[in-house]
Amino acid sequence: MTPLFRKLLGLNWPLILTMYGLLVFGVFSIESAARHLPNGGAWFAERQKMWILVGSAVYFIAALIDYRWYRWLGLPIWGAGLGLMAISSGVGQVEIGSFAFQPAQIVLAGGILLIGCLLQDLPRLGRLIPKVGWLLDEPFLKVAIVGVISGVSFLVVMAKGDMGSAIVWIPLAAVLLLVAGIPFRYLCFLSLMATAILPIAFYVILPEVSDRGPQRLETYWRMANGKEVDILDEGYAAHRVSVAVGKAGWLGAGWNADENRMSLHAKGFIPKETAHNDYIFAVIAEEQGFRGSLLLLTSFALLLVLCLFIGAYARDPMGRLIVGGTVAIFFAHIFENIGMCVLLMPITGIPLPMISYSGTFVVICMFLLGLVQSVWVHRDAMRVIEDEKAEKAQPKPSVRSTRLSHQPH
Repeated sequence: MTPLFRKLLGLNWPLILTMYGLLVFGVFSIESAARHLPNGGAWFAERQKMWILVGSAVYFIAALIDYRWYRWLGLPIWGAGLGLMAISSGVGQVEIGSFAFQPAQIVLAGGILLIGCLLQDLPRLGRLIPKVGWLLDEPFLKVAIVGVISGVSFLVVMAKGDMGSAIVWIPLAAVLLLVAGIPFRYLCFLSLMATAILPIAFYVILPEVSDRGPQRLETYWRMANGKEVDILDEGYAAHRVSVAVGKAGWLGAGWNADENRMSLHAKGFIPKETAHNDYIFAVIAEEQGFRGSLLLLTSFALLLVLCLFIGAYARDPMGRLIVGGTVAIFFAHIFENIGMCVLLMPITGIPLPMISYSGTFVVICMFLLGLVQSVWVHRDAMRVIEDEKAEKAQPKPSVRSTRLSHQPH
């Protein structure tokens, strides 16, 4: 059996089926959510299918190659993402002809690989530099690595006004610190420091880097406390989207529902320009009802549980960091996107993984899941290599001893 065929048989097929189930569900949701746009919902659905095909190639390449080879790509991908963010226009968007993408997701993928590579190599670096080896093994150096990479990424993305993509780095850094084995006293100190910095970040830093960020947070806080908000101005999107989710009932209005079935999306209550992206859960909840929303949340939960299961079998810290970082990214996007549609979180521009229309993001999501799949496929790679070395090291019986052993007594 060839190594490639052995890897194909060893793929985690429940993870693959769950991923493609969500992707198919997303294509149908995009077609309905984008039907009011000039190109029509079918055009956006076809574009999403094209990106899924590209993502499929990326997924299986990432899954079948040992993830430890990607360690050399961490710094180039992260640096390229930061460079593209620096030259991007608008809310972190790069346009090349008719092709447009957001490099913030590239920064996420590169940051996870870079952090995983550096934390994996810390013990070896300590042996290579004996004079400061004791320093390289200290937990605060791990905190410094995660903090510097996460902090730089957060500031660069936030400087472009993309508050949604920037916020993802906060839970991502927290999960990476947990997976890296940082002692509890360090985590408590970091939590207290973050709490102390929050007022400065809200009143001083946020108004400088985002025009709408403070207003959105203020609107969310007022609505959460039952205070009066102008639903025709700053509270328009949050109010209309939450009403669409709340009125759906068990069955919902049905896929591609029109005004005759009392669809708020058909009447234009859900912002049409972003219904297929930021507010796609509101469209799904209204059309598919509570049962469709429950099916979607269950599928996401199954996907994350499968990833955590794979992380438990990772062969090294880098594998655990990749899986933990991927779970953190998916959970942060899911919680924020769905939370802002039900008034649990403030309104931010953030897509729903594998469901929203987003070319770059769906490819990055499939790449990250491919890395998780690679962690599973190569979980026993070291044991197989050691067995092969042991087999080669065993002395082969000579021809003379074999003949003597078969002589009659």
